[in-house]
Amino acid sequence: MHTPPEPTQTAEAADRRPRTKGRPIVVGIAFLAAIGFFMVNIVDPYSGATASPDFALAAHTDRFEGQPVQHLAVDDGISAPTITRDSFTVKLKPKPVPKPQPVVTVAGASSSDSGASAPAVGTPDPGSAQAYAKSALAARGMGQDQFSCLVALWNRESGWNVYASNPSGAYGIPQALPGSKMGAGWQTSATVQINWGLGYISGRYGTPCGAWAHSQSTGWY
Repeated sequence: MHTPPEPTQTAEAADRRPRTKGRPIVVGIAFLAAIGFFMVNIVDPYSGATASPDFALAAHTDRFEGQPVQHLAVDDGISAPTITRDSFTVKLKPKPVPKPQPVVTVAGASSSDSGASAPAVGTPDPGSAQAYAKSALAARGMGQDQFSCLVALWNRESGWNVYASNPSGAYGIPQALPGSKMGAGWQTSATVQINWGLGYISGRYGTPCGAWAHSQSTGWY
């Protein structure tokens, strides 16, 4: 008995059969590609270290040619800036004290005109140096007030001592410097000394009270 041959499968029927042999390979390749893409995003391509929230990559400076990297820290608690003002001290320069100027008055003026007065003195002894000085003032038109200033002035200078001398070279009742400028008899004559002294006072201060005022403010005349 002849057995008939099995029917031959046509190409169209073969194409309709399921193809499952290569599908797992494709799925595996896709999975590996996804893993690779994920690793590229979390791994530093330069250092090979896994990225971390504390920026561990900053420790590797090969990417920056050995230069130190900068760390930026932001504080949540931001407060308004505090502004302070510099202080300074001002020192005022003291005002210069003007030097007292000599008081010049007109001959014969009273002590009230010169702005100074001296304690009143009594009548000098006749023949004394003060008696001669009072008469010389009267001849110049000056009265008792000017005589009181003259007595006070020369009491301070020499005590009306004809021989009074000073280490600086001043000499006599008016303390002329040098004493020789008073002229002949300057060493012993009260008249010579008084006449020179009154001339000096008249020329420089106007009156004995003017000279006394200057002596009061400076200590000399």
